[in-house]
Amino acid sequence: MNMKAQAISMKNTAPPLQEGQDDDTIDLVDLVKSIWRGKWLLAFCVMVGLVIGGYQAYFAAVPKYAARTSLALQVRNQQVVDLTSVISGVSGDYMAMNTELMVIKSRTILENVVRELQLNRDPEFNSALHEVAPYSMADIKSRLREIVRGVEPRGEVDPDGQGAVNRAIGALSSAVTASIEKGTYIFNLRVVTEDPQKSVRIVNALAQAYIEDQVDVKFQATENATSWLSARVVELEAELAERQDQIKQMRSEMELVSEEGIELLNQRIRDLRDRVDRGRAGLEASEAELARLREVRAGGDPAEIAQNFDDPILTRMLNQAGGSLSGSARETFLTRANALLQAIENDIVRSRAQLESLETSLRTTEQEASTEFDKLLRLQQAERDAESTRTLYETFLTRLKETSLQQGLQQADSRVLSEASGGYYVSPQKSRILAMAGIIGFMVGLAIILARQYLHAGFRTSRDLEGKTGLPVLGQIPRLKIRNRKQLVPFLIENPTSAAVEAFRNLRTSVVMSSLDKPPQIILSTSAVPGEGKTTNALALAQNFAGLGKRVLLLEGDIRRQTLFEYFDFSRNIGGLVAVLEGRKTLPEVVVHDERMGIDILFGEKTTANAADIFSSATFDEFLQSLRKNYDYIIIDTPPVLVVPDARVLGRHADTLLFTVAWNRTSGEQIAESMRQLASVNVPITGLVLSQIDAAGMKRYGYGDRYGAYSGYGKAYYDA
Repeated sequence: MNMKAQAISMKNTAPPLQEGQDDDTIDLVDLVKSIWRGKWLLAFCVMVGLVIGGYQAYFAAVPKYAARTSLALQVRNQQVVDLTSVISGVSGDYMAMNTELMVIKSRTILENVVRELQLNRDPEFNSALHEVAPYSMADIKSRLREIVRGVEPRGEVDPDGQGAVNRAIGALSSAVTASIEKGTYIFNLRVVTEDPQKSVRIVNALAQAYIEDQVDVKFQATENATSWLSARVVELEAELAERQDQIKQMRSEMELVSEEGIELLNQRIRDLRDRVDRGRAGLEASEAELARLREVRAGGDPAEIAQNFDDPILTRMLNQAGGSLSGSARETFLTRANALLQAIENDIVRSRAQLESLETSLRTTEQEASTEFDKLLRLQQAERDAESTRTLYETFLTRLKETSLQQGLQQADSRVLSEASGGYYVSPQKSRILAMAGIIGFMVGLAIILARQYLHAGFRTSRDLEGKTGLPVLGQIPRLKIRNRKQLVPFLIENPTSAAVEAFRNLRTSVVMSSLDKPPQIILSTSAVPGEGKTTNALALAQNFAGLGKRVLLLEGDIRRQTLFEYFDFSRNIGGLVAVLEGRKTLPEVVVHDERMGIDILFGEKTTANAADIFSSATFDEFLQSLRKNYDYIIIDTPPVLVVPDARVLGRHADTLLFTVAWNRTSGEQIAESMRQLASVNVPITGLVLSQIDAAGMKRYGYGDRYGAYSGYGKAYYDA
């Protein structure tokens, strides 16, 4: 069966692997099996974790001891005297309680403890006092920091300097824990150090420092209040004396000014206003009457004048004249009327003068009353200010006496409920460290197993390779125990019963059995990329066919690199394939025979022509036809598919194409792309060869008991 027939039969049975066709599902059974196969690695990782954790817990870690004391918050303070405190007690609300926790860990209180117990001289709290071992990691880090920062090595450290105190305060802050007992007014203080007795001393000193700080704060507040009140009382006393002197001076200047005198002035003003109003009304009436009488006089009618003037003399004169006046009588009558008008005018003038006099008196009295009222208001205001100052002075004086009494009565808002009497061991927690170390070791081992199982790029078993590609695996070749290419031929000859040589025999059998009706004659060996073992497979396969008594030709199709010379000792000047195709030499002149392997070899040859063009020529096709007549098997070693197109061109002339896949290295993407390129020129792959299999690696991955010549049971059949 030729390649075209194989292509037709395999189109439906072996679909090429597509890039990115990987199954995303996880086989739980396979996952469990993978973990079980790596049980010894898991056990090793767990043991390593336990050893590291045990060393850390029992040797490296410094033991820590804690001491604990409790403080009860006095929300309701007992007072010796019934006085209001200058500074009130602590509130029992949540925010106040948490504020007290912050006060306990404040720098002021911690510094008092540091200085009282001289913790700045303790290496545990002053890291600068630690002795650094020469060439230790700490010493190396210190030297590196000095080099990077460009500073001179640090000299002797002053344990009493502020820097030492600051370091001790920071370390003490980390060692102290303060908490609130839920549902109570109790604080719990906890200190952890490397010495149980040291923890006891520190936690008791911290509680005492906190209580003393509360008393000091209250005492200082009371003292500040006393000082302020004393100064204020003196100021108020001086101010009160000044105001009293001012009132005395005002009284002497104002003579007798009282509310009764002002009331009399107001009564007089009211009387004057009434008289002014009556005078003004009478004046207006007189002026109106005068105007009316003038109109009557201007009319000149004696009867009307006598009637309106209401004067008995005018009436008598009119009656004597019989109601009609003329001559001198008329003149006398009118003269009398004019005299009456003049008298009225005189009365109006007198009334106006009296009204003006009253108005002047009213204005004078009002001004006098206003002046007296303003003086009284100023006096009253001065008296009120003096009274306010007196009240404030008396209040401050009383408060000063109360505060002075409180200075010796201040007490803390908290008390020690239970002092620390002994420290207890807290860390390292050996069992927990060992448990965590074991768990971490297990997780690391599990991660290694899963990464090794699922994150590799290549294939480890023929079943996986066949499942991904849909192509049969015709051979599984273990890694050969040789160091260079020159050792390949001697290895094949000197180890005929080895596992590797037996694997090549199995490959030969698979190739022959791939087509029983017409065994393949031209066999092509290729791969995706260089270094995957295709040349080794081609050479070993040629030797195995020669072992059957067949005439075998090994043809170097990789004329670009010509690596076949590296396996033999023949000279490169003997010529090669290109010389035969160009007619410069005949085939017998360039073909060499290797007596050790019993095969003929046709090496490649450098040429300026393109290799793909040479293999596509009719001359090369005729050359292969002639080789078919002279040899039973022609095995062609080609360049990699993904490097140059030569393999695709040569594949069109072959009966069988063997594609070599390097164990655990060739990726699925590389195989898929190679299959795609070969399928593009209608060159199918007959079968795959899984080469360079690492037997030890297969055992690590748990496949050593199941697959081929590298399985565990194969040792009984193979010499090497």
